[in-house]
This record gives sequence, C-alpha cells and structure tokens, in this order.
Amino acid sequence: MTGYIFRRVLQALPVFFGTTLLIYFMVFAMPGDPIVALFGDKGVNPAIADQLRAQYHLDQPFIIQYLIYIGGIFQGDFGTSFSGQPVGQILASTFPVTLRLALIAVVIEMIVGVTIGLVAGLRKGKWFDNSSLVASLILISTPVFVIAFVSQFFFAIKLGWARATVSGEANFPELILPGIVLATLGVAYIIRLTRSSVIETASQDFVRTAYSKGLSRSRVTRVHILRNSMIPVVTYVSIDFGILLVGATVTEGIFNVPGVGRTLYQAIIRGEGPTVVSFVTVMVLLYLVVNLLTDLLYAALDPRIRYDK
Repeated sequence: MTGYIFRRVLQALPVFFGTTLLIYFMVFAMPGDPIVALFGDKGVNPAIADQLRAQYHLDQPFIIQYLIYIGGIFQGDFGTSFSGQPVGQILASTFPVTLRLALIAVVIEMIVGVTIGLVAGLRKGKWFDNSSLVASLILISTPVFVIAFVSQFFFAIKLGWARATVSGEANFPELILPGIVLATLGVAYIIRLTRSSVIETASQDFVRTAYSKGLSRSRVTRVHILRNSMIPVVTYVSIDFGILLVGATVTEGIFNVPGVGRTLYQAIIRGEGPTVVSFVTVMVLLYLVVNLLTDLLYAALDPRIRYDK
C-alpha cells in the first residue's frame, strides 16, 4: 500500500505542475497588461506601473514568474493580491466556508441519493422505482438557480425555517439550506447510479450464493449488494466534491455565502490574477488528494481490489 501511495504521488506531480503552469499562462501570459487594466480608464503613472510590475514580478520572463510563484507555494506563500491583501488570508477566510458547504452537500447526496437509489434498485419496476426516476429527471432538468430562488422564497421568506442569506460567520445551521440546494443535482445522479448498480449487483452469482447459504435479506443487502454497488457512486462523489468547491458560485451568490465561488468570480471580474491562480492551485491540490483517497477507498469497498503489487 505504501508503494502504491508513493507511485500515485509521483504521478500527481506532473499533473500539479502541468495544471498550474497552464492556469498561470492563461492568466498572466495572455495579451494585455494587468497593471494597466487594474487602473481602468483613469490611466496610470508610468513610474507607478513599473514599480507594480516589479513588485509582482511581471517585468520578468514568463517562466521566471512561474518558478517564483511555485517557489512561494512550496514555502506557504500564495502571493499578494493587487489590492495589497495576502492571498493566503483570503484563502483562510473563504475556503473553510465553501468546504463546510461542500461537506453538507456531499453528506446529503450520499444519505438521500444512496438510500433512494438502493430502495429503487431492490424494487425495480415498482411505483417507488418509477417515482424516483421521474423525480431525479426533474431535478436534473431544473437549473440550480431556479431551485435556489424557489427554496429561498418558500423555506426562508415564507416559512421562516432558514435564513434567506448567510451571515459573515457562515456556520453550519446557516449553510443547511444552501447545502440542500447545492446537493440537488448530485442527489439525482446518485439515485440513478445507485439504482443501476444495485440492479446489476443483485443479479450476480455471489449474491445468489449468499441467499442460498441462508443469510438474511438485510445482511445480503448491506454487505453484498450495497457495498459492491458503491464504487461508481464513490467515483462520482469524488469528482462532484471538486465541482462543488469551484462550482458553488451561483448558490453562494444567491445566498450571499462568503465562500470560494463568489470570491473567485469577483477576482476574475476585477482582474485579480494572483488571487485566481492561487485559488485554482489549492483546488488542484484538493482534487488530487480526494482522488488518491478515493482509490484507497476502492480497496475497502471491494476485497478483490488490491494495491500490494
């Protein structure tokens, strides 16, 4: 197992450097001067512009800029935004919020999606199965901003069960409604993935053998069917977790969540190159870690999968 983890880390290094190089190129090597764009129509004093370029290493060749940035990353320095605020402080204030929101969404996806998908798969062709397929199709077809506005209007404004907008603290209770909204699409896909996987697994020989040994239906369902049906679901959730971290812009905007999505969008609008690059770098690192943990989880779910060799 240790050797497998070491090999995966070595494989992740080219992905990390390649992705960050591409993002850095797209932000800083494209035509245009970010310093001039920072001042807009006001114009900028040439001396001040040269000073800012030197401060942000924009007067250096592109590859030197990138190497300086990567060197700072390995030292824990994510650079400074054009507004003068350390990007590390921005990350420290926004990432925990989005991480809490993403965790709430993932937990809801797993509990609701797997439960409904399992029951639907075990009752293939029955009314519950057909109803779950229709409900999941409706969720997939409905844009997230529609679900967000409807949920905000009914559950927050009309019924008063939740806050219409999130405060600056963004604690767990305040994030439940945005988390439910963010989880709706994932729940729909997990229902369908779990259902199809359960139907396929339930027809396998080892399941029939388990029944023939006299094992109870609940034990066969829990140990043999559900456990062996979780691999595609875990794969989807690992991908979806990264999407939730970066793709929560609409939900965070509607509920005024001070998280990564809204901050990253504002940074792109303002042309805050250092903030954009550092945020994406952290997302790449999280994505690589989540994928490694997912691969290790495969072996826990399916005894046939081993990483010893």
